[in-house]
Amino acid sequence: MITGIPAALLAVGVLACLAVAFLPGAGPAAGRAVAAAQAGAAPGAGPVTASGTAGSASAAARPSRAGTASASASRSAPTGGAAPSGSAVAPLAGRIKPSVTYHGVATAYAAADGNGACLFGPSSDLMVAAMNYTDYESSKACGDYVLVRAANGASLTVRIVNECPLPCAPGQLDLSQQAFARLANLSVGRLPITWTLLSPASLGPLSLRYQTGSTRWWCGIQVIGHRNPVALLEVRTAGGWRRLPRTDYNYFVSSDGSGCGGPIRITDIYGQQLTVGGIALRPNVAQPTGVQFARH
Repeated sequence: MITGIPAALLAVGVLACLAVAFLPGAGPAAGRAVAAAQAGAAPGAGPVTASGTAGSASAAARPSRAGTASASASRSAPTGGAAPSGSAVAPLAGRIKPSVTYHGVATAYAAADGNGACLFGPSSDLMVAAMNYTDYESSKACGDYVLVRAANGASLTVRIVNECPLPCAPGQLDLSQQAFARLANLSVGRLPITWTLLSPASLGPLSLRYQTGSTRWWCGIQVIGHRNPVALLEVRTAGGWRRLPRTDYNYFVSSDGSGCGGPIRITDIYGQQLTVGGIALRPNVAQPTGVQFARH
Protein backbone atom coordinates (compact mmCIF):
# COMPACT_ATOMS: atom_id res chain seq x y z
CA MET A 1 0.00 0.00 0.00
CA ILE A 2 2.78 2.40 0.89
CA THR A 3 4.58 1.98 -2.43
CA GLY A 4 1.29 2.19 -4.35
CA ILE A 5 0.30 5.64 -3.06
CA PRO A 6 2.95 7.62 -5.04
CA ALA A 7 2.02 5.76 -8.23
CA ALA A 8 -1.63 6.56 -7.74
CA LEU A 9 -0.86 10.22 -7.16
CA LEU A 10 1.28 10.32 -10.31
CA ALA A 11 -1.54 8.87 -12.37
CA VAL A 12 -3.99 11.47 -11.06
CA GLY A 13 -1.54 14.24 -11.91
CA VAL A 14 -1.13 13.03 -15.50
CA LEU A 15 -4.89 12.89 -15.99
CA ALA A 16 -5.27 16.47 -14.65
CA CYS A 17 -2.63 17.83 -17.05
CA LEU A 18 -4.31 16.16 -20.01
CA ALA A 19 -7.66 17.64 -19.02
CA VAL A 20 -6.23 21.22 -18.82
CA ALA A 21 -4.44 20.85 -22.15
CA PHE A 22 -7.71 20.09 -23.96
CA LEU A 23 -9.76 22.91 -22.39
CA PRO A 24 -11.19 25.44 -25.00
CA GLY A 25 -8.95 28.53 -25.44
CA ALA A 26 -6.05 27.04 -23.48
CA GLY A 27 -2.55 27.24 -24.79
CA PRO A 28 0.57 29.50 -24.86
CA ALA A 29 -1.24 32.47 -26.44
CA ALA A 30 -3.91 32.53 -23.76
CA GLY A 31 -1.25 32.30 -21.10
CA ARG A 32 0.62 35.32 -22.53
CA ALA A 33 -2.57 37.37 -22.67
CA VAL A 34 -3.33 36.67 -19.03
CA ALA A 35 0.24 37.44 -18.00
CA ALA A 36 0.21 40.71 -19.93
CA ALA A 37 -3.05 41.80 -18.34
CA GLN A 38 -1.72 41.00 -14.88
CA ALA A 39 1.51 42.89 -15.53
CA GLY A 40 -0.24 46.00 -16.88
CA ALA A 41 -2.76 46.70 -14.13
CA ALA A 42 -2.68 46.71 -10.37
CA PRO A 43 -5.77 45.39 -8.56
CA GLY A 44 -8.40 48.11 -8.28
CA ALA A 45 -6.49 50.69 -10.37
CA GLY A 46 -7.82 52.45 -13.46
CA PRO A 47 -5.91 52.82 -16.74
CA VAL A 48 -2.56 54.61 -16.40
CA THR A 49 -2.36 57.95 -18.24
CA ALA A 50 0.69 59.72 -19.67
CA SER A 51 1.28 61.38 -16.32
CA GLY A 52 1.34 58.04 -14.53
CA THR A 53 -1.90 58.42 -12.60
CA ALA A 54 -5.12 56.46 -12.83
CA GLY A 55 -7.64 57.99 -15.23
CA SER A 56 -8.95 57.93 -18.77
CA ALA A 57 -7.15 55.69 -21.25
CA SER A 58 -7.46 58.36 -23.95
CA ALA A 59 -5.35 60.76 -21.90
CA ALA A 60 -2.25 58.79 -22.78
CA ALA A 61 -2.63 59.85 -26.41
CA ARG A 62 -3.08 63.56 -25.72
CA PRO A 63 -0.21 65.81 -26.91
CA SER A 64 1.64 67.82 -24.28
CA ARG A 65 1.29 71.59 -24.17
CA ALA A 66 5.02 72.24 -24.01
CA GLY A 67 5.06 74.27 -27.23
CA THR A 68 6.49 71.52 -29.45
CA ALA A 69 5.76 71.38 -33.15
CA SER A 70 3.74 68.21 -32.75
CA ALA A 71 1.55 69.77 -30.06
CA SER A 72 0.87 72.84 -32.20
CA ALA A 73 0.06 70.79 -35.25
CA SER A 74 -2.49 68.75 -33.32
CA ARG A 75 -4.69 71.77 -32.58
CA SER A 76 -7.72 72.21 -34.77
CA ALA A 77 -7.71 74.89 -37.45
CA PRO A 78 -9.60 78.10 -36.70
CA THR A 79 -13.12 78.32 -38.11
CA GLY A 80 -13.06 79.49 -41.69
CA GLY A 81 -9.30 78.92 -42.07
CA ALA A 82 -7.23 76.34 -43.89
CA ALA A 83 -5.29 73.59 -42.15
CA PRO A 84 -2.44 75.03 -40.05
CA SER A 85 0.31 74.04 -42.46
CA GLY A 86 2.62 76.71 -41.08
CA SER A 87 2.65 75.30 -37.57
CA ALA A 88 5.68 73.12 -38.32
CA VAL A 89 7.84 76.24 -38.75
CA ALA A 90 6.10 78.22 -36.00
CA PRO A 91 5.89 75.82 -33.06
CA LEU A 92 4.83 78.53 -30.59
CA ALA A 93 2.01 79.97 -32.69
CA GLY A 94 -1.48 80.26 -31.25
CA ARG A 95 -4.64 80.24 -33.37
CA ILE A 96 -3.11 82.53 -36.01
CA LYS A 97 -0.40 80.68 -37.90
CA PRO A 98 1.81 81.59 -40.85
CA SER A 99 1.13 80.18 -44.31
CA VAL A 100 -2.57 79.90 -43.53
CA THR A 101 -5.26 81.83 -45.41
CA TYR A 102 -8.17 82.90 -43.22
CA HIS A 103 -11.60 83.72 -44.61
CA GLY A 104 -14.01 86.21 -43.11
CA VAL A 105 -15.57 89.62 -43.50
CA ALA A 106 -14.24 93.11 -42.98
CA THR A 107 -16.24 95.75 -41.15
CA ALA A 108 -15.24 99.28 -40.19
CA TYR A 109 -14.96 101.25 -36.95
CA ALA A 110 -13.85 104.73 -35.95
CA ALA A 111 -10.29 104.13 -34.74
CA ALA A 112 -9.82 107.69 -33.44
CA ASP A 113 -6.11 107.99 -32.50
CA GLY A 114 -5.34 104.33 -33.25
CA ASN A 115 -5.23 103.14 -29.65
CA GLY A 116 -7.21 100.09 -28.54
CA ALA A 117 -7.41 97.06 -26.26
CA CYS A 118 -3.74 96.22 -26.91
CA LEU A 119 -2.80 99.52 -25.20
CA PHE A 120 -0.04 100.43 -27.65
CA GLY A 121 -1.09 104.06 -27.39
CA PRO A 122 -1.89 106.68 -30.05
CA SER A 123 -0.49 106.20 -33.55
CA SER A 124 -0.14 108.40 -36.59
CA ASP A 125 -0.51 105.31 -38.79
CA LEU A 126 -4.19 104.40 -38.87
CA MET A 127 -3.79 101.30 -41.04
CA VAL A 128 -4.93 99.31 -38.02
CA ALA A 129 -7.58 96.73 -37.19
CA ALA A 130 -9.42 95.01 -34.36
CA MET A 131 -9.17 91.21 -34.32
CA ASN A 132 -12.28 89.18 -33.60
CA TYR A 133 -12.64 87.90 -30.03
CA THR A 134 -11.78 84.28 -30.89
CA ASP A 135 -8.63 84.93 -32.92
CA TYR A 136 -7.58 87.76 -30.58
CA GLU A 137 -6.95 84.92 -28.13
CA SER A 138 -6.57 87.02 -24.99
CA SER A 139 -4.14 89.51 -26.63
CA LYS A 140 -1.93 86.98 -28.46
CA ALA A 141 -2.85 88.73 -31.73
CA CYS A 142 -1.72 92.15 -30.47
CA GLY A 143 0.87 93.70 -32.76
CA ASP A 144 0.44 91.12 -35.52
CA TYR A 145 0.70 92.36 -39.08
CA VAL A 146 -1.81 90.83 -41.51
CA LEU A 147 -2.20 91.19 -45.25
CA VAL A 148 -5.88 91.70 -46.13
CA ARG A 149 -7.26 90.96 -49.60
CA ALA A 150 -10.71 91.77 -50.99
CA ALA A 151 -12.45 89.96 -53.83
CA ASN A 152 -12.10 93.06 -56.03
CA GLY A 153 -8.30 92.66 -55.99
CA ALA A 154 -7.56 95.45 -53.53
CA SER A 155 -5.22 94.67 -50.62
CA LEU A 156 -3.42 96.33 -47.74
CA THR A 157 -1.45 95.54 -44.59
CA VAL A 158 -2.84 96.39 -41.16
CA ARG A 159 -1.54 96.02 -37.61
CA ILE A 160 -3.74 94.50 -34.91
CA VAL A 161 -4.20 97.03 -32.10
CA ASN A 162 -7.69 96.26 -30.84
CA GLU A 163 -10.22 93.54 -30.09
CA CYS A 164 -13.59 93.16 -31.80
CA PRO A 165 -15.90 91.62 -29.18
CA LEU A 166 -18.66 89.13 -29.87
CA PRO A 167 -20.63 88.84 -32.11
CA CYS A 168 -17.51 89.36 -34.25
CA ALA A 169 -17.04 85.93 -35.76
CA PRO A 170 -13.79 83.95 -36.23
CA GLY A 171 -12.01 85.28 -39.30
CA GLN A 172 -13.62 88.72 -39.05
CA LEU A 173 -11.52 91.90 -39.01
CA ASP A 174 -12.90 95.23 -37.89
CA LEU A 175 -10.76 97.67 -39.89
CA SER A 176 -10.28 101.32 -39.16
CA GLN A 177 -12.45 103.39 -41.46
CA GLN A 178 -9.27 104.65 -43.14
CA ALA A 179 -8.14 101.08 -43.86
CA PHE A 180 -11.57 99.87 -45.01
CA ALA A 181 -11.77 102.77 -47.47
CA ARG A 182 -8.64 101.40 -49.20
CA LEU A 183 -10.57 98.23 -50.03
CA ALA A 184 -14.08 99.47 -50.74
CA ASN A 185 -16.54 102.28 -50.09
CA LEU A 186 -17.61 102.50 -46.44
CA SER A 187 -21.22 102.19 -47.54
CA VAL A 188 -20.57 98.51 -48.37
CA GLY A 189 -20.69 97.74 -44.66
CA ARG A 190 -19.54 94.10 -44.76
CA LEU A 191 -16.86 93.06 -47.23
CA PRO A 192 -15.77 89.43 -47.84
CA ILE A 193 -12.01 89.13 -47.37
CA THR A 194 -9.12 86.74 -46.88
CA TRP A 195 -6.11 87.51 -44.72
CA THR A 196 -2.73 86.01 -43.83
CA LEU A 197 -0.08 86.65 -41.21
CA LEU A 198 2.73 88.87 -42.43
CA SER A 199 6.36 89.40 -41.41
CA PRO A 200 6.99 92.90 -42.79
CA ALA A 201 10.33 93.85 -44.32
CA SER A 202 10.66 97.52 -43.39
CA LEU A 203 10.48 97.73 -39.63
CA GLY A 204 12.83 99.32 -37.10
CA PRO A 205 13.92 97.93 -33.73
CA LEU A 206 11.23 96.87 -31.29
CA SER A 207 10.65 98.69 -28.01
CA LEU A 208 9.81 97.68 -24.44
CA ARG A 209 7.59 99.56 -22.04
CA TYR A 210 6.92 99.13 -18.34
CA GLN A 211 3.30 99.54 -17.33
CA THR A 212 2.19 102.57 -15.36
CA GLY A 213 2.63 101.81 -11.66
CA SER A 214 5.51 99.37 -12.17
CA THR A 215 8.06 99.14 -9.35
CA ARG A 216 10.68 96.71 -8.06
CA TRP A 217 7.85 94.85 -6.29
CA TRP A 218 5.39 94.61 -9.19
CA CYS A 219 5.68 95.31 -12.87
CA GLY A 220 4.06 94.81 -16.26
CA ILE A 221 6.14 94.68 -19.46
CA GLN A 222 4.92 95.29 -23.00
CA VAL A 223 6.59 94.61 -26.37
CA ILE A 224 5.95 97.21 -29.08
CA GLY A 225 6.75 97.18 -32.80
CA HIS A 226 7.66 93.49 -33.09
CA ARG A 227 7.95 92.06 -36.60
CA ASN A 228 6.61 88.63 -35.66
CA PRO A 229 3.98 87.65 -33.09
CA VAL A 230 5.38 87.44 -29.57
CA ALA A 231 4.93 84.06 -27.90
CA LEU A 232 6.84 84.38 -24.63
CA LEU A 233 8.43 86.99 -22.39
CA GLU A 234 10.84 86.03 -19.61
CA VAL A 235 12.75 87.98 -16.99
CA ARG A 236 16.07 87.08 -15.40
CA THR A 237 15.86 86.19 -11.72
CA ALA A 238 18.27 84.73 -9.17
CA GLY A 239 16.90 81.30 -10.04
CA GLY A 240 17.20 81.73 -13.82
CA TRP A 241 14.76 82.80 -16.53
CA ARG A 242 11.16 83.12 -15.41
CA ARG A 243 8.26 83.15 -17.88
CA LEU A 244 5.66 85.85 -17.19
CA PRO A 245 1.94 85.37 -17.85
CA ARG A 246 0.33 87.58 -20.49
CA THR A 247 -2.76 89.59 -19.63
CA ASP A 248 -5.68 90.24 -21.97
CA TYR A 249 -4.59 93.90 -22.10
CA ASN A 250 -1.21 92.89 -23.61
CA TYR A 251 1.24 93.22 -20.71
CA PHE A 252 3.38 90.44 -19.24
CA VAL A 253 3.13 90.75 -15.46
CA SER A 254 5.50 89.88 -12.63
CA SER A 255 3.11 89.96 -9.69
CA ASP A 256 5.85 89.65 -7.04
CA GLY A 257 8.42 91.87 -8.72
CA SER A 258 10.80 89.06 -9.69
CA GLY A 259 13.02 90.26 -12.53
CA CYS A 260 11.56 93.77 -12.67
CA GLY A 261 14.26 96.11 -13.99
CA GLY A 262 16.55 93.26 -15.07
CA PRO A 263 17.35 91.55 -18.39
CA ILE A 264 14.38 90.55 -20.54
CA ARG A 265 14.13 87.71 -23.04
CA ILE A 266 11.48 87.76 -25.79
CA THR A 267 10.58 84.78 -27.98
CA ASP A 268 8.55 84.92 -31.18
CA ILE A 269 6.29 82.15 -32.55
CA TYR A 270 9.19 80.78 -34.61
CA GLY A 271 11.30 80.22 -31.50
CA GLN A 272 13.77 83.07 -32.10
CA GLN A 273 14.89 84.68 -28.84
CA LEU A 274 16.03 88.25 -28.24
CA THR A 275 17.74 89.09 -24.93
CA VAL A 276 17.67 92.73 -23.90
CA GLY A 277 19.48 94.38 -21.00
CA GLY A 278 19.79 97.94 -19.80
CA ILE A 279 16.08 98.77 -19.96
CA ALA A 280 15.43 101.11 -17.05
CA LEU A 281 12.36 100.60 -14.90
CA ARG A 282 10.66 103.75 -16.14
CA PRO A 283 6.87 103.33 -16.27
CA ASN A 284 4.93 104.33 -19.38
CA VAL A 285 8.01 105.04 -21.51
CA ALA A 286 8.62 103.12 -24.75
CA GLN A 287 12.35 102.34 -24.77
CA PRO A 288 14.01 101.21 -28.05
CA THR A 289 16.04 98.02 -27.79
CA GLY A 290 18.12 98.11 -30.95
CA VAL A 291 17.06 94.57 -31.90
CA GLN A 292 14.33 93.03 -34.03
CA PHE A 293 13.15 89.54 -34.99
CA ALA A 294 14.27 88.08 -38.30
CA ARG A 295 11.85 88.13 -41.20
CA HIS A 296 9.85 85.01 -42.09
